[in-house]
Amino acid sequence: MSSAVAISFDLFGTLVDVDSDDDPTAAVAAELDALGVAVPDDWNAAYREPHIEAPAGAEVPLPAHVSRALASRGIDAPNNAARRAVVNAFDPAVSTRPGAVKAVKNAAEYGPVGLLSNCSVPELVGRTLIRSDLARSEFDAIVSSVGCGWRKPNQRAFAAIAARLERSTAQLIHIGDNPATDGGVVDCGGSFIDVAETPLATLEDRLSEHWSRCP
Repeated sequence: MSSAVAISFDLFGTLVDVDSDDDPTAAVAAELDALGVAVPDDWNAAYREPHIEAPAGAEVPLPAHVSRALASRGIDAPNNAARRAVVNAFDPAVSTRPGAVKAVKNAAEYGPVGLLSNCSVPELVGRTLIRSDLARSEFDAIVSSVGCGWRKPNQRAFAAIAARLERSTAQLIHIGDNPATDGGVVDCGGSFIDVAETPLATLEDRLSEHWSRCP
C-alpha cells in the first residue's frame, strides 16, 4: 500500500515500560566511583544544578551534564568516564506493552514507520529495543533526542524523524502517551494519537479511519 503518510511511535510508556532506578543521581555516583572517579560530597546538589546553557527545546546529553557537574567541583573524569558511568547507570529491565508488536507491524501497512524518543542517555534506546519483543528491523528510522539534539515537543524533533521517513511533518502521524510532548506534532501540521484514548490494540482501526479520509 503506497502512502502519503508516515507513522512514528514514542518508545518509553508507549511501546515499552522500563523498571528504571528511582535515584539516578545515586546510580550515576555509584558508577563513577566504580570507575575510580572521585564523587564530591555535594554530588546531589551538583547533579541538579544546570551546567550547560542550551537553546529552548534542545537536548543536553546526560554524559555532558555529568562531566560539567564534576568539573564544577574541580573533578576530572578521564577516559570518557562520564559517558561510561551514565550508560552503566541506566540499565533498566524492559517489558513490551500489550499490543505493541502487532501495532508496529500493522502501521507498516499505511506507510514507513519510525521511532522518535526523548532520551538523554546514549545507547539506551538501542539497548531497550534489544531487550524488548520489538524488532529493530520493523522501524524504517530511529531517532532519539540525544541523537538529533532536540526533544519533543520541539518541532525540530518531529522534522528529524519525518525527514528520515522521507515525508513532511504535515504527513506525520505520531503515536505516544504524553500529549505535552508527543502532542507537539500537531503544532507542525501532523497528527497525534494518544494511546490513553486509542490503545495499541485498536490502533489499526484508527489508522484505517485516517487512511480513508486521506485524499
